[in-house]
Amino acid sequence: MSDINSISRRRLLTMAALGAGTLGLAACSGPSAVSGSDKGSSKAAEKVDYSGVKPASEITFWTNNPGGSGDVTKKICDDFKAKEGISVKIVPAGSSYEEVAQKFQTALTGKDTPDVVIGSDVWWFRYYMQDAIAPLDDLLKAAKVDVSAYRKGLIDDYRYKDSLYALPFSRSTPLFYYNKNHFKAAGLPDRAPKTWDEWKTWAKKLQDAKTGAQHAYQFPSVTDYAGWTLQNMLWGYGGGWSKKDSFEITCDSDKSIEALTVVRDAVLKDKWAGVSSNESTDDMAAGACSATIGSTGSLVGVQKAVGDKFEVGVGFLPGGPAAKQPVCPTGGAGVAICSRSSKEKQLAAAKFIGFLTNAQNTVDFSAATGYMPVCNDADTSALLKENPLIGQAIKQLDVTRPQDYARVFLPGGDQEIAKAVASVIQQGAELKPAMTKLHSTLENIYNTQVKPHL
Repeated sequence: MSDINSISRRRLLTMAALGAGTLGLAACSGPSAVSGSDKGSSKAAEKVDYSGVKPASEITFWTNNPGGSGDVTKKICDDFKAKEGISVKIVPAGSSYEEVAQKFQTALTGKDTPDVVIGSDVWWFRYYMQDAIAPLDDLLKAAKVDVSAYRKGLIDDYRYKDSLYALPFSRSTPLFYYNKNHFKAAGLPDRAPKTWDEWKTWAKKLQDAKTGAQHAYQFPSVTDYAGWTLQNMLWGYGGGWSKKDSFEITCDSDKSIEALTVVRDAVLKDKWAGVSSNESTDDMAAGACSATIGSTGSLVGVQKAVGDKFEVGVGFLPGGPAAKQPVCPTGGAGVAICSRSSKEKQLAAAKFIGFLTNAQNTVDFSAATGYMPVCNDADTSALLKENPLIGQAIKQLDVTRPQDYARVFLPGGDQEIAKAVASVIQQGAELKPAMTKLHSTLENIYNTQVKPHL
């Protein structure tokens, strides 16, 4: 793949647009959806005139209520109706971003589509390739939503060919969560470990301290987000799922194997780590482990679940022998508007997503969940006074790194990574052959579904 070993993310999105119809979802876990190849997806977004359009009085919003955000989202919707006279019907369309995406894909084969849909870091661009979401520039202007108010590093994730396709909503980074009581019992410092090598020595002390936890550490469920949560470890050891800003697959490189050996041995050999069957942060809140990695969006839920049982600590993700920073990926989701909705519903939807993510509501959403405020002028002083731990998530945003292409730009790449990791640490498969097979799978996805359109 030496011909495109260095492609900017913006250029990639532009070129991938040329193959929107066939660069679809064939390799993904969800059902296939309609192609956008005959609908002009390869062209720059055409200007749409919304002058004289009256916003609809009711719209639908499909979401998984990330981070237990159902209550705060409902309040925002109620406030929006009071302000604009527009009702928002919240439809819980799944328990995860993937389930929402699969339901959306299925809906695209019929007529029952939402007006607003949540789209995660690995799904929103697939929505675009299906011609399923509308360009937002003209819509947001008509709705008087100022896009310059958003953090540039977050809103730019949803741009290609100088057009915008979503607004940042439930944005996050992984955090290192730990039980301060357990750390104290083991004689450990009240902080996150600086490196994974340091953590290995701490894990033994935690195991020896007889804290009552089953494991010192719990890996998040590999069937969900192994590609995201293990990204940090691979980077720390100098590896990755693919090279930086490149489709050159490196999941079976020596450095990647070194990092994944630590993961495998932690579970199968040294046994200081387990693997969550659901949410690892829930396991920590229940006292089943002393530490884990989880989304910032889990923070408030963890604190509520823990209550006064113990004090929760959070910190930056550990580094490794090759890199200590930046080894933290961003993640989470944005909100997009369905291209099939009428102009009236699209305009109402634009007003809604602007309101949903404005400076005040993004702070309220963050306070209720732990997700990061997405606006530049969001006043976080009261938020941080109420919950100082959220400040760690905001600070870590300054030392993040874009995710590997193999996870976010290869259709189905995330799921293939998860399956390969699960085969090793849950089913006992040999590491090197499993990663060599993953390399072949990811490269085949690239060669058949991406390369022909670049």
